[in-house]
Amino acid sequence: MRIGTPLTPTATRVLLLGSGELGKEVAIAFQRLGVEVVAVDRYPGAPAHQVAHRWHAIDMTCAVSLTTLIEQEQPDFVIPEIEAIATAALADVEAGGTTVVPTARATRLTMDREGIRRLAAEELGLPTSPYAFADSLDEVRAAVARIGTPCVLKPVMSSSGKGQSTIRTEADVDAAWDHALAGARVPDPRVIVEGYVDFDYEITQLTVRGAEGTAFCEPIGHRQENGDYVESWQPHPMSEAAAAAGRDVAQRITDALGGRGIFGVELFVRGDDVLFSEVSPRPHDTGLVTMATQRLSEFELHARAVLGLPLDVSLRSPGASAVIYGGTETKSLVFDGVGEALAVPGSDLRLFGKPDSHPRRRMGVAVASADDVDTARERATRAASLVRPSAADGSPDPG
Repeated sequence: MRIGTPLTPTATRVLLLGSGELGKEVAIAFQRLGVEVVAVDRYPGAPAHQVAHRWHAIDMTCAVSLTTLIEQEQPDFVIPEIEAIATAALADVEAGGTTVVPTARATRLTMDREGIRRLAAEELGLPTSPYAFADSLDEVRAAVARIGTPCVLKPVMSSSGKGQSTIRTEADVDAAWDHALAGARVPDPRVIVEGYVDFDYEITQLTVRGAEGTAFCEPIGHRQENGDYVESWQPHPMSEAAAAAGRDVAQRITDALGGRGIFGVELFVRGDDVLFSEVSPRPHDTGLVTMATQRLSEFELHARAVLGLPLDVSLRSPGASAVIYGGTETKSLVFDGVGEALAVPGSDLRLFGKPDSHPRRRMGVAVASADDVDTARERATRAASLVRPSAADGSPDPG
């Protein structure tokens, strides 16, 4: 792979579609390798906008706007970092000779839960929870009656737990339906009803497809609240049989999707049995822990894989991450306690720089390393708790 010089005619150029905290780290990883980075999001001042060579704010679900921008920037690689994108436009771009990471087809299939679930369960035969799709409240009621409770209702097009509810009785259905409609990435009433899986734990199996084959990071354990990750740790202890089964499921789904780059494969584990849950064809939020644990973070691995460069998934140290929430509604967030947090042994912080804060918006993360996972989790959680976000104007916290 020959890499040019940014901001010159020889530049190797990537266009990031999505510029949140994960996109920001991807941008930094590419820039360290001398790649010109153009960051795109729906609003100005997004985290990756702040570190990119250039940035744009457009509606990425608009095919005309997206195609026009790609034609303007002429990138070597188009790298989707979120789900809400006009995937049909990406297929046209790919057909014209521009590389879409990992592929336009993979982006389309994983953008909605229906495409990826049908591929995994119905084409590849991977074990999954029972599921049904629905387009109306009546269809949801019928699906819940068929699958049974408890079950989970999610929009087919959403991420990070948005629009997700647990239905424990029939009385919960109406509220879950309304929540799903409100949390969908695009105006679409289609939802998935998933049977509840009685699992021992869930992991993210980061899987990297590079020029020389597929590599697997050590499994990442995580804890979620309302479908959104709040802490993660690596490595998660597993039996060798379960770990091998997890790698097998991850390889089968990523081989089917194709292309190069990192994939976050979410798995449920029960004993030595592994069930497929979801896959993201990009760095995963639970993988923020790799900034404290691996020689190369998931972001550096993604950049290397895209560029066809050598990979190294070796673990440097056990570690953990813990989310820092905004805690308040403001456009002028400030952070106190940063020095105290960084005084925690083995700790580090990433404050994302998002321009707007909400009580449950992820505004930063603490990561920590240690000789063992339990100590790392305690350190990361303590460091995160010492960071105190507040509104600069002194307005009260509505939560």
